[in-house]
Amino acid sequence: MKRFILFPFLILLFAGCEKDPELIKDNDVPYYSEVSDLLIENYINRVYIDQIGREPFDTEMNSERETLKAADLSFEAREAMILKLQTNTDFIEGDGSYKQAYYNRLYEQGKARFMEAASNAEIGEVMGPIAGGILPDSLNGNWEGVYSRHEQLAKLQAVLDSEEDYMNGEIEIKDVCAAMVNNAVYDEINMNTFNFVNATFDNLFFRYPTQEEFYSGFNMIEYNQPASLMGSSGQNKNEYVQILVNSREFYEGLIVWCYQLFLAREPSTAETNNLMIDLYNDHDLQKMQRAIMITDEYAHFD
Repeated sequence: MKRFILFPFLILLFAGCEKDPELIKDNDVPYYSEVSDLLIENYINRVYIDQIGREPFDTEMNSERETLKAADLSFEAREAMILKLQTNTDFIEGDGSYKQAYYNRLYEQGKARFMEAASNAEIGEVMGPIAGGILPDSLNGNWEGVYSRHEQLAKLQAVLDSEEDYMNGEIEIKDVCAAMVNNAVYDEINMNTFNFVNATFDNLFFRYPTQEEFYSGFNMIEYNQPASLMGSSGQNKNEYVQILVNSREFYEGLIVWCYQLFLAREPSTAETNNLMIDLYNDHDLQKMQRAIMITDEYAHFD
């Protein structure tokens, strides 16, 4: 008899030990069908403003809303909308194209981050006197001054050119940022080497340098002395800047920047590590932005 009593007991025991179904974070679930049109339109509006600096036209809003709804607000549909704003080259009145508007928006955001939102006209005003001094310097035989002025002009021109060069794939985001911290306007904002070293670390990495990092950078820039910084060596200002923008921490700074822009918060260590898997290898800022902007947190669908 005991054998027949024990057998059903064991069945109940093992049934009670079955694991609960594993939940997949951020998986598409049926509740998306309950998201209101207003929330969907708010999401579309936010994407357009963050990516191209304006609200969608009525025709754009209607088209995007219906496309997202037809796809049940899938992550793939959200990414397709954002990718279109980043890459589509069809002519659009007032924008030129979505792609042009996107890269202009990013360019202006970069200048706000590094150069106190200096306009191109203001950059041109700085270039004027520099260029005007070339002829007097050459007539006076001040060839060092001539060379210095040409270098200053080239660096400012690199800022002006960076929007189109980046859009055309001729440079990377690290080159855009390097240009924006290595020019006469940035120097005027951060007047002297002490401020420059602290400012570049703060602007690029969202932290200040350690004492060792500070003195290495300071000696490179102020005295052209060879020094080691972040695992690389350099001995002048240009090399210092290149060390910063080629570091792993530069890409971590991009993630922090985008989280601040799009989510108004700092990323967690796990979020940073997850995005760094691709970003550090492919340097694709646009893909990283899409990864943030398709989330329910950004869309306010959670």
